[in-house]
Amino acid sequence: MTTHVPPPLDWVKNQCSETPDDCQALNRLKPQAITPVARQFHRQLDGYRMSPLKSLPGLAAMLGIGGIWVKDESERLSLNSFKVLGGSFALYQYLRKRLGIRDRELTVSELKSEAAQQQLGDICFATATDGNHGRGVAWAAMELGFDCVVYVHERTSKPRIRAIEEYGAQVHVIPGTYDDAVRQVIRDAQINGWQVISDTSWDGYEDIPNWVMQGYTTMMAELQEQLAGQGIVQPTHVLVQAGVGALAASVIGYYQGLFGNSRPTTVVVEPNKAACLFESAKAADSHSHSVGGTLNTIMAGLACGDPSPIAWNILEHHADFFLSCPDFIAAKGMRVYGVPVANDPFIVSGESGAVTLGALMFICECASLADLKAELALDATSQVLLINTEGNTDPQNFRRVVWEGGNPVPANYRHTLG
Repeated sequence: MTTHVPPPLDWVKNQCSETPDDCQALNRLKPQAITPVARQFHRQLDGYRMSPLKSLPGLAAMLGIGGIWVKDESERLSLNSFKVLGGSFALYQYLRKRLGIRDRELTVSELKSEAAQQQLGDICFATATDGNHGRGVAWAAMELGFDCVVYVHERTSKPRIRAIEEYGAQVHVIPGTYDDAVRQVIRDAQINGWQVISDTSWDGYEDIPNWVMQGYTTMMAELQEQLAGQGIVQPTHVLVQAGVGALAASVIGYYQGLFGNSRPTTVVVEPNKAACLFESAKAADSHSHSVGGTLNTIMAGLACGDPSPIAWNILEHHADFFLSCPDFIAAKGMRVYGVPVANDPFIVSGESGAVTLGALMFICECASLADLKAELALDATSQVLLINTEGNTDPQNFRRVVWEGGNPVPANYRHTLG
């Protein structure tokens, strides 16, 4: 008797992605020439260099697809994460606006000058974070000479808190979830006169999270240059992880703006304990939907219950598929990156960084996901792009997963893998 094995992850095809409605958030994300502006700013930052694009040909052959390309953000500015690109660019745009300069761009040297500092006065930037965004904002504030306050939720690991404090920020631990920390920092910022730099949006607060998403396009411009060097015009598929949705919207919006209807097939990947975008897509009612609970997933950087409205506006129009994944999928991805197929490069990836690799492997190898594989048209011609969004940002949990085999693949899925 054959035992039915349910799919290891849930998925939904976006029913709204072909709607002809004008996507206001995409139009706002991609004004003319914003990516060169962001990239020129980032190039001036101390220690800037392009993060590497790595190929996994051995694993691709094992999975029966043409290629796997990994943009490795674990090597971004020694901060172990892509997040600094968004936070730093948002600070730049805010300071430029506060200085009243609209007819030209500023250099980092100008921002750091005594004249600019005197005109700007004392500013304290504030944000809420699961770790990486707060660290990026703290680093950028320190680099540009300003104070910073970062709110984290009560389950944020001590290594992530210490990493934020290393850049001079005051860290406040808030009861509840990431979303509770966001709400608290908004209230406290109004009382204390702080300037919030958030990667999520709400009514009346859209400019800064839009600047954050624009900052991420530096990574995309690098990536396209690197793919072109390999003779690839664009990937056929992009799997991108999501918390509030800012990164996913930036990546998918970038490709929509660049290639239009010829863009890659796009897949948004979330933890099943915090799958607010998946649930929004599943509802298919043109509204974003929050999810409650403790959001207790090992994918700390993706543990968000409230979607960013401006990110959702882009994703509901232009994302093709949404996946909801259990923690063991991310853990498998971490281990595969760390113990690669022969001759493939070794990659250090944290929990949030590795979930897309784990998801890709299950899609390619699990019989119960054959319909999803067919919908995606994954085959020997496919060139799949993944983004390793973080390195080892929580050493204790990293060792628990990679060294000790934490969050193992359940037995009923192991035997279905080729």
